[in-house]
Amino acid sequence: MTGSNGIDEGAHGTERVNDVSIHYVTAGSGPPLVLLHGWPQTWYEWREVIPAFASEYTVIAPDLRGMGDSTTPLSGYDKDTVATDIRELVHALGHGDERIALVGHDWGMPTAYAYAAQYRDEVAALCVLEAGLPGIREDEKRHFWHTRFHGVRDLPERLVAGRERLYLEWFYKKGAYDPAAIDSDARDEYVRCYSQPGGLRGGFEYYRAYDDDVENNAAHAETPLEMPVLALGGEASFRSLPIEDMNAVATDVEGEVLENAGHWIPEERPEYFVERVQSFLETATT
Repeated sequence: MTGSNGIDEGAHGTERVNDVSIHYVTAGSGPPLVLLHGWPQTWYEWREVIPAFASEYTVIAPDLRGMGDSTTPLSGYDKDTVATDIRELVHALGHGDERIALVGHDWGMPTAYAYAAQYRDEVAALCVLEAGLPGIREDEKRHFWHTRFHGVRDLPERLVAGRERLYLEWFYKKGAYDPAAIDSDARDEYVRCYSQPGGLRGGFEYYRAYDDDVENNAAHAETPLEMPVLALGGEASFRSLPIEDMNAVATDVEGEVLENAGHWIPEERPEYFVERVQSFLETATT
């Protein structure tokens, strides 16, 4: 049975790894390609690109701990731990002997970096988009208003609870080049997940782990990544910041600022995103 966007509804699963239950979607066959979402989204942000990637790769798109339909533990939101969740999931799904291609967006970016930095021999190529790495360079990321707000313990949950749609839709609209890029079905799905018990807290915990991420990234950066890296920014959002941060921690980086795109590149420019990543991977993994 095939659901919307050509994704087999039987491809959903849940795996217990690293003391957390991770929900994931898989599709296709071939070398493993792991897609890591950000906040305030879930695996569903990849819905438009999974079918195209699945023609060449075994796509694995998990919900990160505390988000989507994965469980929400009390701790473990530093990106080294979140990356270890995903690595254990990849192994549990039978790909422990294969080198993976890894894509990370928003909080999925520092998670993907943590995966590549900790398990270097297991990552063939890394693509990151629309975020920065805590503690790297001048670290202006720390001063974004929502980074500070979400980092406050308990208060954001109390203020946003019951107003999840109002709050989240502000980000979907303001972060986009085209405010209509995230359609009503997608907004319904994201709001459903972040309105669940623990949904808000799970997302905010990624911000509360910021200082731990700074410390871990400083240690990782002492040994630059050597695998090929593609860094993408949207012209209406982070622009060149992802490229600059990756140049600070890796030796083989290519980058691009995408025109007609904001923060939500896989939903705003899905066809070009697939084309750009596939072209990169063809070169990086041969």
